[in-house]
Amino acid sequence: MLVLHRKKGESLIINDNIKITIVDISGEKVKIAVEAPREIPVLRSELVNAAQANKEAASSENKISATDIRNVLGIKKNKSEQ
Repeated sequence: MLVLHRKKGESLIINDNIKITIVDISGEKVKIAVEAPREIPVLRSELVNAAQANKEAASSENKISATDIRNVLGIKKNKSEQ
């Protein structure tokens, strides 16, 4: 991993076609601008991670039964379900 120090208004170029510019710095937050060709996806890592977690949860290997949900929530069975 490459770590760089940049000031507001400074940029870096990746592969001659992606430009990342520091737009604003406020406290612990940094606002950046990304200029890239439309065919290159630019995604926030937390969204990619959440999408991956959703795919894994929806897979057939991770099915949860109604009984498992009741147990986690502490819900007892109805008399009609016994």
